[in-house]
Amino acid sequence: MKRKGIIISLISVLTTALIIYNCSGGGSSSNFSDAASKVYVAPGSYDEFYAFMSGGFSGQVGVYGLPSGRLFKEIAVFSQDPETGYGYSEESKAMLMTSYGFIPWDDAHHPSLSMTNGEQDGRWLFINGNNTPRIARIDLRSFETEEIIETPNSGGNHASPFVTENTEYVVASTRFSIPIINKDVPINTYKENFGGTISFISVDKNSGKMNLAFQIIVPGFNYDLARPGKGPSHGWAFFTSYNSEQANTLLEINASQNDKDFIAAVNWKKAEEYVKQGKAKTMDAEYYRNYYDEEKQMAYSEVNKKVLVLDPKECPGMIYYLPTPKSPHGVDVDPSGEFIAAGGKLATVIPVHSFSKMLKAIDEKKFDGEISGIPILKYDAVIAGEVQDPGLGPLHTEFDGEGYGYTSAFISSEIVKWKIGTWEVVDRIPTYYSIGHLMIPGGDTKKPWGKYVIALNKITKDRYLPTGPELTQSAQLIDISGDKMKLLLDFPTTGEPHYAQAIPADILMKNSKKIYELEKNKNPWAVKSEKETRVERNGNVVRVYLSASRSHFKPDNIEGVKVGDKVYFHVTNLEQDWDIPHGFTVKGLNNSELLIMPGQTKSILWEPKQVGVYPFYCTDFCSALHQEMSGYIRVSPANSNVQISYNK
Repeated sequence: MKRKGIIISLISVLTTALIIYNCSGGGSSSNFSDAASKVYVAPGSYDEFYAFMSGGFSGQVGVYGLPSGRLFKEIAVFSQDPETGYGYSEESKAMLMTSYGFIPWDDAHHPSLSMTNGEQDGRWLFINGNNTPRIARIDLRSFETEEIIETPNSGGNHASPFVTENTEYVVASTRFSIPIINKDVPINTYKENFGGTISFISVDKNSGKMNLAFQIIVPGFNYDLARPGKGPSHGWAFFTSYNSEQANTLLEINASQNDKDFIAAVNWKKAEEYVKQGKAKTMDAEYYRNYYDEEKQMAYSEVNKKVLVLDPKECPGMIYYLPTPKSPHGVDVDPSGEFIAAGGKLATVIPVHSFSKMLKAIDEKKFDGEISGIPILKYDAVIAGEVQDPGLGPLHTEFDGEGYGYTSAFISSEIVKWKIGTWEVVDRIPTYYSIGHLMIPGGDTKKPWGKYVIALNKITKDRYLPTGPELTQSAQLIDISGDKMKLLLDFPTTGEPHYAQAIPADILMKNSKKIYELEKNKNPWAVKSEKETRVERNGNVVRVYLSASRSHFKPDNIEGVKVGDKVYFHVTNLEQDWDIPHGFTVKGLNNSELLIMPGQTKSILWEPKQVGVYPFYCTDFCSALHQEMSGYIRVSPANSNVQISYNK
């Protein structure tokens, strides 16, 4: 009877809890159906937003639809991609060249959309490579990587590649300070020999071409994240830094001693003036700029040997430090351009600096010392307010355009909504789990689109079906259209989604590329018709000029190849219809397939090791007779007399 009584009591407690939960709106079926209706995109309908999410350790960018959370594409950026042949094909290998050689991987963190007048314009997406310091530019007509530039004098390109108001620059700085110029020194001489750099990479307003305009040498802190100003603060850029202790070991202890670290406020307009005045010194620095020529359908590398460097000691008024508690990670500028919010990982508040107060403090010289020629402004002179009770481990803030900031709190796994001006917390919602970045569509611009906030979470225990020791990374879609935030959707993501950007779909759709015009294809290995297909030998190099169209290759029977030959398949897709790619592979190909878009040419190297007859075929289903789209290549002994022949 006692056991029966306990069971009845438990049922009573659980029933009461469920009633309370449903009445509060937490778990009612009506709430679930309401959430489902808000994320459901009917067959044949389109998502409202494109979301571009960093692939983290995959080195790529994921393209998702919002509100559905559907994955549309992975854009190959810093890593080889066996699905498309990026980084494997002869046309694309140059994209992954660096001063360290061919690097087919990186750690991609922060996508950033191009802007005009502080608003997203849908032309380009930039993203950083953190490990081998690089910045990539993606063409949003084709959703393909068009350019990658290396950033020298950098270790850990983390505060990157955030875009200025009119895409004049993408900015970058070094997370790990290193000797400038790098040299062999004892690590325990960190304070004497290590330094950081802040880089400004100019972007041509028409072509998008990137150029390393100048770098600023800064003290050897860890520079973490950045945001350029907007509106009144346009012409400035703000960079968080931690490890003002300049420790070089056990950083979780030794780099967390000071109550305040710094935001570096850089007046890049003044830096431009100093460059024009000849104040910049020329420093030796080898770095690559790789670019894809769309007409030639070929990637090229140019090697640069010099960089212009500015020293704050010789350039007064160019850079200031804003004291900021404690170990700040994110720095974000509100839509008005007046307020600069920081996310101190170890802070108990969200400090919000005032741009106008900063200018006044500079004018009145309200300094609290200096470091390496950089004045430190007094905290009380620049602070606009502090958001109290912001959650544990505040990291990043974005804005909804309606007067509110939203900050992620890593340790307490939540998003906190607070009001600009009063600095009061007005709402909070749990996330699952350990949120890092968050993103509001346009939340870093003058005119946010609002509507949603996306939580980018590091841990997903119990949220999805298990997949062995590692579980998927995760994003959560949260409705912010009302007074209270409401969770709508969980969806998995590839790689590690550090940060994301979102833009209304109709801005991109109208410019989306559908084909490559065959008559404009200037690839040196292209064929414009089946009549131009051929096979040529030059020593031990064999070039197969192959056409692909529904549903055959031309030629499809090739003889005269020998063991030890280098065989280049140059495949041109003769189609001129949207969404009719062709694939190509051959048995024994030891790198990747090719995926060739309509009107495009791609090339792959095959080196046969054994005699025999090898099939090749189309890997991308293209028609009812896709299976028939195949051919054979005969490989004879190295000393064979078999001559090159093929069906014409």
